[in-house]
Amino acid sequence: MATHCLHLDQMRPVEPQAKGCQDCLKTGDSWVKVRLCKTCGHMGCCDSSKNRHARQHFQESGHPIIHGYDSDWLWCYLDNDYVQEAQAMDAQMPPILLDR
Repeated sequence: MATHCLHLDQMRPVEPQAKGCQDCLKTGDSWVKVRLCKTCGHMGCCDSSKNRHARQHFQESGHPIIHGYDSDWLWCYLDNDYVQEAQAMDAQMPPILLDR
């Protein structure tokens, strides 16, 4: 069951900063799926990817909420849980074609 997240005040209307994991694109690495930081728009690879750039971005920046870019959910790293569906209503993302 999802948590009632207390960190929604850190979410902003963001545009993705890259068409895929921006850190993997710089190094020529690959990823499994990407996650969008809802504070700044950083695009990082998921925890199933070898580099885990989305989690690394959270650890470095403190930005707590990510959006599963290919899904309709939000995850809060601080709560270690999904954000309640009703709270995620503003999490619409512009469609982009992800480079691999």
